[in-house]
Amino acid sequence: MLDMEDDYFLEEDKLGMTVTSGVVNIKKDQSNLIGISIGGGAPLCPCLYIVQVFDNTPASREGTLQSGDELVGVNGQSVKGKTKVEVAKMIQACKEEVNIKYNKLHADPAQGKSLDIVLKKVKHRLVENMSTSTADALGLSRAILCNDTLVKKLQELDSTETMYRGLVDHSKRVMKAFYGLLQVYKAFGDAFAGIGVREPQPRASEAFRAFGDYHRLMEKNGVQTLKTIKPILSDLGTYLNKAIPDTKLTIRKYADAKFEYLSYCLKVKEMDDEEYSYAALQEPLYRVETGNYEYRLILRCRQDARARFARLRSDVLVKLELLDSKHVEDVVRQLHRFVSQFAKFYEDAKETLAQNTLFPIEMDLARSAFQYNSTNQQIQYEDDDDDELIQDGVEAIEDTPTPLIADLIDPSPDPLNSASDLTSLLSKPQEHKSPSADQPAILPIETLIGDLAPLQINSEPTVGTLIGLD
Repeated sequence: MLDMEDDYFLEEDKLGMTVTSGVVNIKKDQSNLIGISIGGGAPLCPCLYIVQVFDNTPASREGTLQSGDELVGVNGQSVKGKTKVEVAKMIQACKEEVNIKYNKLHADPAQGKSLDIVLKKVKHRLVENMSTSTADALGLSRAILCNDTLVKKLQELDSTETMYRGLVDHSKRVMKAFYGLLQVYKAFGDAFAGIGVREPQPRASEAFRAFGDYHRLMEKNGVQTLKTIKPILSDLGTYLNKAIPDTKLTIRKYADAKFEYLSYCLKVKEMDDEEYSYAALQEPLYRVETGNYEYRLILRCRQDARARFARLRSDVLVKLELLDSKHVEDVVRQLHRFVSQFAKFYEDAKETLAQNTLFPIEMDLARSAFQYNSTNQQIQYEDDDDDELIQDGVEAIEDTPTPLIADLIDPSPDPLNSASDLTSLLSKPQEHKSPSADQPAILPIETLIGDLAPLQINSEPTVGTLIGLD
C-alpha cells in the first residue's frame, strides 16, 4: 500500500532545504487543544505540515514546533497518507498529553524574501496612507490589521510633538521679549542716574539715583531669572529632539516589520487561493504534489516576520507609554518652574518698588521747562513767512503838473540839450500879466528858481518817479 502511494506521488522538491527528525511531548490545555493548525495531506499533498502555531497555547509555550514543520506521527502512529481532519482527530483523542513525531524544516528566511515580497511591501506602504475606498477603486489587494490600537497612539505622538515644538518656540519668544524688557529697565536706570548726577538739589539727586539703582537691580535679577529658566528649554529640547526621534526610529522599524509581515500574509492568501482554484478545477499543482515546500517556506517566513513584528510592536508600545508618562510629568514640572521663576522676579520687583520713600521731591525748574516747540506750528509759521514780505499797498493818484513842470518832463528828452534848454528858458525876460478870474496865478520866476535849486535833476529820469526825486 505504501509502495503504491510512493509511486503515485512525485518526488519531493525541497528547494535546497534540509529537514531533521524529532519527537516532542506537549501537554494539552483545558480545551483539549495544543494550539496548532494543520495543512496538506491526502489526497493532494504527500506531506502533513503545521500551518500556524497560535499564541499563548501549549505548543507556542513549548517552542519546538514551528510553521512549515512536517508531522510524521502521533502517539507512535504514522500519519502518512492521512488527511488533516483524521490527524486532528488523532490529536484530540489523546488525553492530557500528546506525543508528536516531526521533521523540522530548516529554512532560510532570505530565500523566501523574493521580489514579489518586496513589491508587496511597497504596495502596503502606499496603501497605508490611502483610504479604503480609494484602494478598492484602484484594485489594490492588501492585508490589514484589525483593531490596531497603535495607530491611535501614533497619532497622539504626532500631536504631542506638535505641542512640544509650539511650547519650545513660544518659550523662546517669551524669553526674548523678557530680555528686551530688561534692556528697557537698564536704559531707565542709566537715564535716571544721569538725571541724578546733574540735579543740583541734594534730595532730588539722591531720589533719582536710588530710582535708577532700582531699575538696574531689576535688570540684574531678570538676567539671573533667564539663566535659571534656560535649562528648562534644554530639558524640553531633549524630549523633543532625542526622545521623540528615538521613538519614531523604533516606529519606522516597526512599520517595516509590519509591512513585511502583511506581505507574507498576502502571499499566503494568494497561494491558498491558487490551491483552491486548482482543486476546484481538479488540476494538479506541482508544488503541492511535491510536498508544498515553497508554501511551507512562506509559512516559516511569515512566522518569523510575525515574531519580529510582535517584538517591535511591544517595544513601540513600551516606549510610547514611557514617553506619555514622561510627557505628563515633565510638562507639568517644567511649566511650574517656568512660571514660578517669572512670578518670583515680579514679586521681587514689586517689593523693591513698594519702598516708595523717594517721592515727592522738590526741584528747581525754569519757567520754560515744560514749553516745547511744536513741529506743526513751525510748519505753519514757515508757510506764513512769505506773507511778511508783502507790504501794505497804497492807491496811486496821478498828479497834474504845473505848466512849467509839464514842460520840463519831456517824454523823450535829449540828454545833450536838456541843460541848455533850461538855461535859455531861465534867461528869457518874463512878461507880467495880471491873472484873470478863471486862470490860476503864476508864481514869480525867482520863487520858482528858489524852489528848484535844492532839487537834483537826472539826465534820464526813472520811470514812475517824479524826475528822480530823493
